[in-house]
Amino acid sequence: MLYPENCEERLGFNEVRQLVRDYCLSTMGQNLVDKMQVMTKHDQIDKFLRQTKEFKSILENQEPLQISTFFDIKVLADKIKVEGSYLVEEELFKIYTSLQTVFSVIRFFDERKEVYPSLEALFEHLPIERNILKKIETVLDAKGKIKPNASATLLEISTAISKGEQEVRKKMDSIYKSAVASNWVADGSLTIRDGRMCIPILAENKRKIKGFIHDESASGQTVYLEPEEVFTLNNKLRDLEFDKRREIIRILIATTTELRPYIPILLSYHGFLTKLDFVRAKALFAIKIGAQMPVLVKEPKTKLINAQHPLLLLSFANDQKSVVPLNIHLNEGMRIVLVSGPNAGGKSVCMKTVGLLQMMLQTGLLVPVDEHSEMGVFNQIFADIGDDQSIESDLSTYSAHLNKMRYFVEHATPKTLILIDEFGTGTDPQFGGPMAEAVLEVLNQKKVRGVITTHYSNLKLFAGDTEGLENASMLFDNSKMKPLYILDIGKPGSSYAFEIAQNIGLQKEVLALARQKIGTNQNSIDSLLVNLEREKRQVHETKVKLANQQNKLNQLLSENEKQKSFLEENKKTLIKDAKVQAQNIIKDANKLVENTIAQIKKKQADREATREIRQNLQQGLAKNEVKPEPKPVIEFDDTEIEVGDWIQLLGTENTGQILEINKNNLVVAFGDLRSVVKRNRVQKISNRQVKKLVQRTSFTNSLSDAVSNFRAELDLRGMRGEVALQELENYMDKAVMLGFPSIKIIHGKGDGILRKLIRTHLKQYYKQVDRMEDEHLDRGGDGITYVYMK
Repeated sequence: MLYPENCEERLGFNEVRQLVRDYCLSTMGQNLVDKMQVMTKHDQIDKFLRQTKEFKSILENQEPLQISTFFDIKVLADKIKVEGSYLVEEELFKIYTSLQTVFSVIRFFDERKEVYPSLEALFEHLPIERNILKKIETVLDAKGKIKPNASATLLEISTAISKGEQEVRKKMDSIYKSAVASNWVADGSLTIRDGRMCIPILAENKRKIKGFIHDESASGQTVYLEPEEVFTLNNKLRDLEFDKRREIIRILIATTTELRPYIPILLSYHGFLTKLDFVRAKALFAIKIGAQMPVLVKEPKTKLINAQHPLLLLSFANDQKSVVPLNIHLNEGMRIVLVSGPNAGGKSVCMKTVGLLQMMLQTGLLVPVDEHSEMGVFNQIFADIGDDQSIESDLSTYSAHLNKMRYFVEHATPKTLILIDEFGTGTDPQFGGPMAEAVLEVLNQKKVRGVITTHYSNLKLFAGDTEGLENASMLFDNSKMKPLYILDIGKPGSSYAFEIAQNIGLQKEVLALARQKIGTNQNSIDSLLVNLEREKRQVHETKVKLANQQNKLNQLLSENEKQKSFLEENKKTLIKDAKVQAQNIIKDANKLVENTIAQIKKKQADREATREIRQNLQQGLAKNEVKPEPKPVIEFDDTEIEVGDWIQLLGTENTGQILEINKNNLVVAFGDLRSVVKRNRVQKISNRQVKKLVQRTSFTNSLSDAVSNFRAELDLRGMRGEVALQELENYMDKAVMLGFPSIKIIHGKGDGILRKLIRTHLKQYYKQVDRMEDEHLDRGGDGITYVYMK
């Protein structure tokens, strides 16, 4: 229930309705948009939201769903109901094209069973009657015209007309050529007059050809004559045309009669197309404003994250500006938020954003918020916005406000959302403040939810001391004297009346006099609020910096853990390989020693033979000796260093390439690492050796580069199933090859379809996978899958 009647207008919902209406393809869809109302049943709202979300997904994924051609079938079905009436060719073709759209849409969803369950429910019990198309196809061609062979009689008539026209044309050409040869014809060729083909004859020659004169030129010098020989033939043709028209009407009547039993089905198809157009329009509007489906709860509460006013969003987009997002929540502990702050600081926009988004949600529209936002269902939405004074009703501005307050107090419940702008204004502040405080206290006792804007200090103090009420302020940069449009919950805000007046140039003597009149206490309170706001903003900025630093630290720690894990894995592999190689060397050495001993025994300790055998032994052992790789000798170049040159860091073996030169500072790439080095700490490498150096570096670091470039995280959100699985296979092949112990796959929540596809594919095709787990609820839950390798 909405109160007052102009609530939709005051919150801007009428403008939203018109924007959605503009996306409709048909008047039927527009009528449904006009009938949109605030719903209070959770399941009903959830169904409408999910339908819009699924259609939005279809549009964003560019699925081949074509909905562009359909008409108002209901009007045509009503015409069919009347006995003896018939649909003309154009109307039959409208039904035909509309039904083609219906069956095309149904086929689209049949090919994607259970992918879009909410949209499938639209035609769950819809009968498929293709006989209607077949009946229309027997009489209409692809362009919507009656086929010449729609009946045997029509074919016979059409054939006779064709032959008659050829005979008339042949006869007319013969007479025309004869008249031209006799110079009886005026300038021009054969022409049509009164539907008959005529020859333009000079007036003085009109008696020379027998026939019927249908017209003459404005000057009277030319007459348009139908020859007597052709006159009879044309009469026969006209009779045939009348016969053809009568036969076409007979066919249309027969076809319409055949369609009459299908009227209930046609009306069902009409309803389906209407709903489809309606949902499509809502989805297109959602894409336009970047809307999402928040978490829908049954309780009357709200938790908006990064919410934006849709109308303000569209307006700013035209001016290439961005909207400052709103973060606010209303629940059992914080039922009413009292927003204060400077004029033009965004208080009213904050309140209207909460009201408009709630109204949009409960009419089945997606809203521009973060998808993790939570929005409940309210049975009533009451709004007191703007000036409702009335001369006819003898109501002043304040009287109009009081009338609304009386209604609010009388009808409000814990499931009521109340929105009040500039609470208590319109009368003497000395009396308006206490009256507003009393109303606020009663509304709070009724446990209503709401957002209220005010400048009254007594209301700020009352909210600070009362359970269920919470102060909030719109932040203001008092150094630049500009509003920040950020809602800060937890403290009241200053109106910055003197600061704003001073900024716009109000005379100093006026400001000084005003400060004297306002009183010391009020001045102190206002100054205290200003100082508190300044300190709060500084704390907020510090917290943001600390949060950014913490994020960077967490990233570094995460990377460090990954590198450590990788090194541990490779360490085991290298040790294993080294052990195998050592065992092979020992085996070869043992064989060589045993053979040497056997040979010595065989030679019976002959001195020369023994010396020769020992030399062979030493040579054999030397072959298995692992020699350190010699360090390459690098040639240096004394010429000036330029961008692109290769250098060596003095005192080290590290080499890199120059990316930038800033005076004495060089930006050098050491592999994937970028570093700033002083010019006097490097030595340029000669061009002749650069190629060998690059090849050696590329060869020795190929595995290291592959590991450093590989991220143990894959984001598949927004991808279609086939594309996502292809990306997953490419990624898993690299992960298995590089020996990563675990990886993180981000697929989003949605309806869980992509998550199911990914997990099924991994279980079926990758034996290296040990287990899969969801991320912690606070960090994404089942929207993220961790894959652990064996």
